[in-house]
Amino acid sequence: MNRPRFHLAFPVRDLAEARAFYGELLGCPEGRSSDTWVDFDFHGHQIVAHKAPASGATASNLVDGEAVPVRHFGLILQPAAWRELAERLKAGGADFLMQPQVRFIGQPGEQSILFIRDPSGNALEFKAFADEAQVFAR
Repeated sequence: MNRPRFHLAFPVRDLAEARAFYGELLGCPEGRSSDTWVDFDFHGHQIVAHKAPASGATASNLVDGEAVPVRHFGLILQPAAWRELAERLKAGGADFLMQPQVRFIGQPGEQSILFIRDPSGNALEFKAFADEAQVFAR
């Protein structure tokens, strides 16, 4: 796939309800999950339902040991494009919430990720998978 895939994370009050709606009703296959979040394949795009203990933009969940803002959006880029963006953001003094890094090392879904905030405080995540087949791997 040569086009970027969209990634959207959003808060939900109950993961069982999210699985019933997105997985069963809409027919989105489930990917990786934990007790606080679940990935779905939304027609080739990655959406992630995060159980939000508190509402609002400040809620976060631990993902691979890092506090990830529940409300965020972003793109899944090709590795070379991700590296180029990471360098451009570093050089431009971006407000990183999470420095460029690799997470889930040696596990399904290993990915390069970074989180930044826009000037209005919105959280954005940019990620890349060395193996495109791992986007929805469990």
